[in-house]
Amino acid sequence: MNKEITAVVFPGQGTQRSGMGKDFYDNIKKSRETYEEASETLGWDVADLCFGNDQKINLTEFTQPCILTTEIAMFEGLKSLYGFTSDFFGGHSLGEYTALVAADVMPFSEALRTVQIRGQLMQQATPPGTGGMAAVIAQNLDVDMIRKTLEGLPMDVANINSTDQIVISGQADSIDMAGDLLKQTVNSNQSMRFVPLNVSAPFHSRFMLSIRDAFRDVLNSVSAKLNPDNASKVTSNYTGRFHSGDTANIIEELVAQINNSVNWWDNMKALSGKAQKIYEIGPNRPLRNFFSSIGITCQSITTFSAAKRAFA
Repeated sequence: MNKEITAVVFPGQGTQRSGMGKDFYDNIKKSRETYEEASETLGWDVADLCFGNDQKINLTEFTQPCILTTEIAMFEGLKSLYGFTSDFFGGHSLGEYTALVAADVMPFSEALRTVQIRGQLMQQATPPGTGGMAAVIAQNLDVDMIRKTLEGLPMDVANINSTDQIVISGQADSIDMAGDLLKQTVNSNQSMRFVPLNVSAPFHSRFMLSIRDAFRDVLNSVSAKLNPDNASKVTSNYTGRFHSGDTANIIEELVAQINNSVNWWDNMKALSGKAQKIYEIGPNRPLRNFFSSIGITCQSITTFSAAKRAFA
């Protein structure tokens, strides 16, 4: 019998929660070692921040390495305890870095340093309180229509998550106007929800353009440590397709991801076209519903007990 082809996907920022990954830390030696390696690499106690109630976990420079560590701790724990393997990888926004680590494209320690600086740069790109994001939720959304509606406003399409959800990003004082315009333009025969998100900056928008060069320098500094041969197993948020095996292309697509739309819908189609089984691994499970919107089953592993039910 042929082995079932598997893909694993990792969610991104916004999925953090107090106590995330602690059950893996307590039950699997490899997961515990992953948290310890992260703390040694970054010089602060990653496990303590993930497991406690410190609100720093919601500051993006800490959120990003905490989520990356938790997801890799879970993934490595599943590998060591159950022999879990995956053929293809994808990640939403920050999750793309977890996918690159899981696929052995980027070393874990280098990814940790990279996403911590990425978080610092993204937070510095705009003054606190001036940026915002909101989810547009309705059936059969038209991306081009949304972009046309936003013309003239300091707002961009940040995440194309599914047929039913698109996230916009830009100046905080324009979000309400954008919502009013979209409610007028979206098909009047259906209801539309417009949900402002609790974020600290306008991610994946034109307002991140100022940090591209600095972030490219960060990625170039680790380029010699990348393993581009494995990149063809990982989807690119920027292109919507699988990465090429070229280091320069990988870097440019990660740089472009900073201020362009996350084409997650295309990522899902690319992954489901290759894999017969898709798992979501992370502290929460937003990606499962996105896959469901295109008729694809995605099994979420968010806790150690869920892992035992899936693999034991």
